[in-house]
Amino acid sequence: MITVTLAEIIARLGGEVRGKDSTRISRIATLENAGQETIAFLSNPKYQKQLSQTRASAVIVAPDFAGQSPVPCIITPQPYLYFARLAQWLNPPPRPAPGLHPTASSESVVPSSVSVGPGARVGRGVKLGTSVMIGPGCVIGDGAEIGDDCILHAACTFYAGTRIGRRAIVHSGAVIGADGFGFAREQDGSWVKIPQTGGVWIGDDVEIGASTCIDRGAIEDTVIEDGVKLDNQIQIAHNVHIGAHTAIAGCTGIAGSAIIGKRCTIAGACNIIGHIEIADDVNILVASIITKSISRPGTYAGAVPSQPYADWLQNYSHLRHLDGMADKIRRLEKRLTELEKSK
Repeated sequence: MITVTLAEIIARLGGEVRGKDSTRISRIATLENAGQETIAFLSNPKYQKQLSQTRASAVIVAPDFAGQSPVPCIITPQPYLYFARLAQWLNPPPRPAPGLHPTASSESVVPSSVSVGPGARVGRGVKLGTSVMIGPGCVIGDGAEIGDDCILHAACTFYAGTRIGRRAIVHSGAVIGADGFGFAREQDGSWVKIPQTGGVWIGDDVEIGASTCIDRGAIEDTVIEDGVKLDNQIQIAHNVHIGAHTAIAGCTGIAGSAIIGKRCTIAGACNIIGHIEIADDVNILVASIITKSISRPGTYAGAVPSQPYADWLQNYSHLRHLDGMADKIRRLEKRLTELEKSK
């Protein structure tokens, strides 16, 4: 367990301390459940009441709430971001000792700083960076490349020729580089497989959730740029291109050759059809179906067709009152008929 003082925290992460800077911290907790040697944070004003009652040793707050803290506090403009950075420091990921486990196998040179877990297999011509951790049961195909400080949890599969940059985290069951869903149809209705000869190129600082699948390209590569964050059970089809620092929540499916811009957020259970383009800085809300390109930044929602969020909200509001509107129209029609008969 790491134990630090508030003075040490701000020396590393910045911010301003109000109160006793020698206060010791060993873990992070919520305002409600905090205790001795814990630090809590207030990022959402709706939890403001819990601040006055917290038993935390210290809290992280925005400047507007510093005066309300009953305990020493760290003042920062972005408490949630500060919490994330502090949590990383206090909770470093466990790393096994370097070396090739007796039940693992490798047909490539394994650097002395790399850990290869039980039952894992590393194929021919694989390039492994320094301090890579390959978990139990992983399979790394021939010619794959894995950058420095990557963490591959149990049972990840990297097909031949796939590449991933530095400091990536890949969670259990992820499959990188399986064949894209490419088939041509015969006249009799049967299917002819199209060989998927492209690869998968993944940048630095990418995180890939459990059981997420990223297919290799049909001819050119599928590309995931730096800093992309992918949740669990996402399907990314062949030749998709995802821009830097985009985040995608679970159970979203992206069809082939879609291009998604930088810094986008895509909520859970969205469906994005193939061969469309989504601009930088687009936010797509939960369970949306995107059937056409989006050329301007903004927030979008809804089923077919997708549209700017404000328009969708207005239309949905009307939809909720359709029964009442229909009754009103029937009454107006009846009255109009009566007026016409009375002429």
